[in-house]
Amino acid sequence: MRPLKLSFFMLLVTLLLVGCSQCHNNNNNNNLNPSCHSDDLTALNGFIDSLQSPSPIWRSSVTDSACCTWEGVTCDSSDRVVGLQLAGKKLSGKLPASLSGLVYLKTLNLSNNFFTDSVPVQLFRFPNLQLLDLSHNQFSGYLTTWDMSQNSTTLELLDLSHNDFSGEIPPGFGNCTSLHQLSLGSNLFTGNPPEDLFQLQSLTRLDLSANNLSGTLNPNFSNLSNLIHLDISSNNFSGEIPDIFQNLKNLKMFIGYSNKFTGQLPPSLTNSPSISSLSISNNFLSGSISSAVNCSSMLSLTYLNLGRNYFVGPIPDTLSLCRRLQVLMLSRIRLDSQIPDSFKEMTSLTTLSVSKSNISNLSSALSILQHCKNLTSLILTANFVNERMPIDPGLRLGNVKTLVIANCGLTGSIPYWLSHSANLELLDLSWNNLTGEIPSWFRNLEFIFYLDLSNNSLHGQIPENITEMRGLRHRNSSVKEPWRVELPLFTKKNHSGQSLQYNTFWSFPPTLDLSHNMLEGHISTMFGNLRALHVFDLSHNMLSGDIPSDLSKMANLEILDLSYNKLSGSIPFSLQQLNFLSKFDVGHNLLTGIIPIGGQFLTFPDSSFEGNSGLCMRYSSSSSCGFTRKEPIRNRGDEDGYFDVDSIFGLQFGLGVCLGFVGTLVVKFLIRRSPKKKKRNDFLARRILNIQM
Repeated sequence: MRPLKLSFFMLLVTLLLVGCSQCHNNNNNNNLNPSCHSDDLTALNGFIDSLQSPSPIWRSSVTDSACCTWEGVTCDSSDRVVGLQLAGKKLSGKLPASLSGLVYLKTLNLSNNFFTDSVPVQLFRFPNLQLLDLSHNQFSGYLTTWDMSQNSTTLELLDLSHNDFSGEIPPGFGNCTSLHQLSLGSNLFTGNPPEDLFQLQSLTRLDLSANNLSGTLNPNFSNLSNLIHLDISSNNFSGEIPDIFQNLKNLKMFIGYSNKFTGQLPPSLTNSPSISSLSISNNFLSGSISSAVNCSSMLSLTYLNLGRNYFVGPIPDTLSLCRRLQVLMLSRIRLDSQIPDSFKEMTSLTTLSVSKSNISNLSSALSILQHCKNLTSLILTANFVNERMPIDPGLRLGNVKTLVIANCGLTGSIPYWLSHSANLELLDLSWNNLTGEIPSWFRNLEFIFYLDLSNNSLHGQIPENITEMRGLRHRNSSVKEPWRVELPLFTKKNHSGQSLQYNTFWSFPPTLDLSHNMLEGHISTMFGNLRALHVFDLSHNMLSGDIPSDLSKMANLEILDLSYNKLSGSIPFSLQQLNFLSKFDVGHNLLTGIIPIGGQFLTFPDSSFEGNSGLCMRYSSSSSCGFTRKEPIRNRGDEDGYFDVDSIFGLQFGLGVCLGFVGTLVVKFLIRRSPKKKKRNDFLARRILNIQM
C-alpha cells in the first residue's frame, strides 16, 4: 500500500476509534448521571425558588436534570428521589407545598437551618415518609389537625423540636402506628397532650420538654409500654405524679425537672428496676429522702437529681446500695445531716452536689469522700457555716477536677492538701473568710482554667508563678459533665452578694478572679502570658504601680476589672488591641493621662474611669492632663455620637494627611508608567486608594 493511502487509512481508523470511545463515554456518563423523574425535578426546583437568594446549594446544578447527583439528594434504583438531607446548610426561607411532589420520599431532614413561617400541611402527608426532621429552625404557627390517615403508617421518626410552634398539640398522632421517636420539645405548645398520642405502642422516645404544657400528668402515659426515654421537663405540669411506672418496664430515663409537681414520688417510680436516670429537681415534691429512692430495687440507677424540692433529710445510709450511681444531686434540700460514712463504698460516684443543703462537718465530709476514687466533681457550696477549713495534710482528692466550696464563711487559710489535687481544673473558694497569702505551690495545679478566690481576706503579693499555670494559658479541659440534662452546677453570689446565679460547667469561661481581698504589690507583666483567659478580675484590692502594657497580649480577654486599687500611671494604649473586651473598669485608682478611644474603648461608659482625678474623661472640659477638650462633634464612629476633636487635629490627622499626599503621588506615578503595565498599575492604584479610605 502506498504511503499516502496507508496514512489516510490509519487516520480513518483513529477517527473511528475515537468516535466509538466518545460514544462509550457518553453512554457511561448517561448511566452515571441519569435524569431524575420530571415530577421530582419540578419539586426540587420549586424548593430552590422558595429559598432566600443567594442559595448556597444547587446553584451550579439548576440547569442539570440529573438531580440524583445533587448535594443531599438520594435516589433509588428507579431514579426517584427518596432522600433529602440538608441539615445545617444555613438555608432560609419558607417551605413550599411543591415538596409534596416527592411522592417516593422516605427521608426529609432540614434540621439546623433558618426556615420560617408555618409548615405546609402537605409535608405531613408523604405516603412513604419514614423520617421527618425539621428541628432547630424558626417555624411558627399552629400545627393543624393531623389528617394523615394511612399515609402516616410508615413514619418512624418525627422531630419538630426547637422551633416556635404554638397552640395545643393537635390530635392525629394515633395514626402514626410505626412511630418510634417523637420530639416536640422547645416550642410554645400549651394545654395537655392529646389522648390519641397514648396509642403509640411502638414509641420508644417521647420529648415534650420546654413548652407551656399544663395540668395533671395523664395516667394514660402508662399505655406507652415500650418507652425508653420520657422527657416532660420545663413545663407547668402540676399535681401528683401518677403511679404509672409499673407498666413502663423498659423506661430507662425519666426527666421531669422544673414543673409544679407536688406530693411524694409514686412507689412504682422509686422502686423501678429499669430506671437508670431520674431527674425531678425544681418541683414541690415532699417526703423523706429515704422514701424517694429505694436502692435495693433501683439496681440500674446511675443518675439521681432530687434537688430544689421539699424533701427532708438526713441523707440515708442506704444510698450506698445504689452501686452503679455515678451522679448524685441533692442541692437545696433541707438535709440537716453529715455525709454518711457509708459513702466510702460508693466507688462508682463521679459527681456529688449537696450545695445549700445544711450539711455540716466539712472535715468529716472530705475524709469520707476521698475514698470515692472515681469522684471528679464535688460541689459543697453554702454549707458548713462558720466552720474552719480543714488542714489535715493527709487529705487526698487526687482525681477531683471540679471542687467548689464557696459561700460557706470558712475561716483559716488555703490548705496545703490542695497541692496534691494535681488534676484540678475548676477551683472556687470564693465568699469565705480565708486569710493568709496565696501559696506559691498553686503553680503545681497546672490544669486549672477557672480559679476564683474572690471575697476573702487574703493578703500579700500575687505570686508571679501563678502565671505559669498551663490551664490559664491554654485551656484544654478534660472534664466531661456526666449528666445528660441541662442542670445548674452550683450557686454563686454575684458581686452585690444579694442574688444567686446558676451555671453549668461549660458556661464557665477561663477565669482568674482574685477580687475583694487585701492583695498588694504590682501587677506582673507576666500576666500577659495568660492568653486563654476570658475574665481577669483584680478589683477591690490594694495593688499599686502601673498597669502593664503586656496585658494586651491576653487576646481572648472579655472582662478586665482593676477598679478600686492604688494603681498609678496611664492606661496603656496597647489595650486597644483587645478586640473581645466587653467590660473594662479601672475606676477609683490614681491613674493619670489620656483615656484611649480606639478599639473597644469607645464602648466603655465613663463610670469605667471615674474616681481617677488625673484622667481626662472623654466629655470633660478639664485641662488637668495637658489639653483642653473642644466642643464635641457628631461622628458615627463613636457609640455615644461624639468624637474627640483634639484627636482629629492631633498626630493621627497629621499622619493621615501625609499618607494621603504620598498615596496621591504614587498613584500619579503609576498612571504615567508604560501601557504594558497599565492593568497591573490600575490594580495597585485601587488598592492604595482603598487603604487610604
